[in-house]
Amino acid sequence: MKPMSYSSPFPDDFVFGVAAAAAQIEGASAADGKGESIWDRFAQQPGRIANGDTLEGACDHYHRFDEDFALMASLGIRHYRLSISWPRLFPQGDGELNPAGLAFYRRLLESLHRHGITPWVTLFHWDLPQALEERGGWTARATVDAFARYAEATVAGLADLVRHWITLNEIRCFTWLAYGVGNKAPGRRESEAVVNQTYHHALLCHGHAVRAVRRHGGAGAQVGLTDNCDVCVPVTETEADIAAARAWFAERNLHLLGAIHAEGYTQAYLQRVGDAAPRVEPGDFGLISQPTDFLGLNVYTATFVRAGRDGQAYQQLDLPPHYPRADSPWLHLVPQSIYWATRLCHELYGHQSIYITENGCGYNADAVVDGEVRDLHRRDYLRNHLRELHRAVADGVPVKGYFLWSFIDNFEWEDGYERRFGIVHCDYATQQRTPKLSAHYYADVIRTRRIL
Repeated sequence: MKPMSYSSPFPDDFVFGVAAAAAQIEGASAADGKGESIWDRFAQQPGRIANGDTLEGACDHYHRFDEDFALMASLGIRHYRLSISWPRLFPQGDGELNPAGLAFYRRLLESLHRHGITPWVTLFHWDLPQALEERGGWTARATVDAFARYAEATVAGLADLVRHWITLNEIRCFTWLAYGVGNKAPGRRESEAVVNQTYHHALLCHGHAVRAVRRHGGAGAQVGLTDNCDVCVPVTETEADIAAARAWFAERNLHLLGAIHAEGYTQAYLQRVGDAAPRVEPGDFGLISQPTDFLGLNVYTATFVRAGRDGQAYQQLDLPPHYPRADSPWLHLVPQSIYWATRLCHELYGHQSIYITENGCGYNADAVVDGEVRDLHRRDYLRNHLRELHRAVADGVPVKGYFLWSFIDNFEWEDGYERRFGIVHCDYATQQRTPKLSAHYYADVIRTRRIL
């Protein structure tokens, strides 16, 4: 019998890795001169975080990174996506660089290299310095100026240890969800015009980070954005439904990926937002639309779309109440999402190197029983998504790598420590690490380069 196509190996140069973020795993929230972040402050407000959890202890990665990297290496993991804490380097957001903060990340990166693990460093993963929030946060263009200095100092200070840079993580989450919906720090609910301006300020910061890498990254340095674009899946893979999905995807992503690649806000976007359009200064899009080396995509779920009726380009279908999902209520299980996200980004924006920089699932009841965590649900999520990713590679989509979210259970933002995404279980009381069944499964995938 001829084997299924997904049983063939991934390309030899395909990158398999894991990911985590500074605020979620480091702990040591005020150690060695670190400043307060908006998430530190948010967690102190009653009712904001499940169970009143804070970032203070987390996984104590600040003191345990060396043993964590040894565990990664034992699982065959050779690529790790991490983030730098802005307030650990610049406690007030701007002002003076904190030498102890920079020294910490140098020690951490040196440990990664000793363990044979390649770092992929994200400059901003949501932990804005609280001092900048008190001056307007992402609504203020002054934050852009502060980020430009932070990015320059960070890249220059770590360039000898890092070759892969990511500018920002998930603009939607630290803008719209934080300043519009209000369920993420700092928890504000502003007008559409203000939220649209936060998008623009974030795009400017992306541009400053690209410029910093080009200036200070050194030979061979690469840089790209990580976006959690809105993703859809055609109900059937017919020409009509695929065209509908393409139209939906393009429209939903006009303000971020669409703007970057059009080198400006399109007329379609400006007509849609009207008087709420962001203010743009001369030269902004020359900075924003600089060429990058890759696009990172964080893909978790998707919406279903089919050909429209009565002259509409598409029809979006609501998921029924009992459609399968993880314990994260927003995380419906749609493995095809990873195929269509990568394919549509390639077709619409022309990216020649795409990395899945996050993909994973959150569940609450991961318990250690007889020395192991039998998280078969996470193993299935991983396997099903890798099958769709393998299909994308086979179809010629230039996907170059996959980073699983996350390496270890951690502070899951407003869900606190209740929601677990890790392939390594963390006992927060003892800081004991226990690789889950999914970790051993992923280790086998990495070793064989096949979906097993």
